[in-house]
Amino acid sequence: AVIPDQIETGTLMIAAAATHGDVTITGCIPTHMEALTAKLLEMGVKVTDSDDAIRVRTLGGHRAVNIKTQVYPGFPTDLQQPMSALLTVANGTSIVTETIFESRFRFLDELRKMGAEITVDGRVAVIEGGNALSGAPVHACDLRAGAALVIAGLVAEGATEVENIHFIERGYEQLVEKMQALGADIRRIED
Repeated sequence: AVIPDQIETGTLMIAAAATHGDVTITGCIPTHMEALTAKLLEMGVKVTDSDDAIRVRTLGGHRAVNIKTQVYPGFPTDLQQPMSALLTVANGTSIVTETIFESRFRFLDELRKMGAEITVDGRVAVIEGGNALSGAPVHACDLRAGAALVIAGLVAEGATEVENIHFIERGYEQLVEKMQALGADIRRIED
């Protein structure tokens, strides 16, 4: 049997937390999500799990946390970008250290267009959270950056247009439909 996609599970967990939703993700392996779950709990997000499901809900504001990407079972580099989008609206200063890939912070320029306060020094990003994001036209430079921009768009005031969605569609099957089923105001527009 092929195991469930932990990055899709994690992206949905982060989106649920960012939007202050109450979402149960079924058909996943909770033990694969322990690094992300630990960070969400540290932020004040309520995460509970059973054999093959994870429930994510937010009861208040989010606290800032520090993230350092590592190989499995550490915090996944592929969830660093979606998590960075969440951290832009968390209260306080978060530090994100990317130890796996160089140039993984290129998408932060797009979050800045939406009003995020972020500085980068090499492989370390400092995110000053707690500010509202504003919708803006943004450009996905890769798969995980696209997912991060979708999450940012879900929490931003106003409309956000994400270009280069072919990156997103390469790694997330029917993401728009899944987000719509959860109540998101999101749609795919043909050029």
